[in-house]
Amino acid sequence: MSKVVNLNRFRKDRARAEKRETGDRNAVLHGRSKADKDLDKARAEKAARDLDGHTRDE
Repeated sequence: MSKVVNLNRFRKDRARAEKRETGDRNAVLHGRSKADKDLDKARAEKAARDLDGHTRDE
């Protein structure tokens, strides 16, 4: 006897897999990791602090 398959579950699983695939593809094309974003933010903040530290008081 064959195994019963829930077609709704099969359809939803397939849709999730397709969404995950497109998300992964977009992450490769457009995305940056959180660590990269945090590093850029830290570098920008340090550059701003260094620049502010070099101002002359009048």
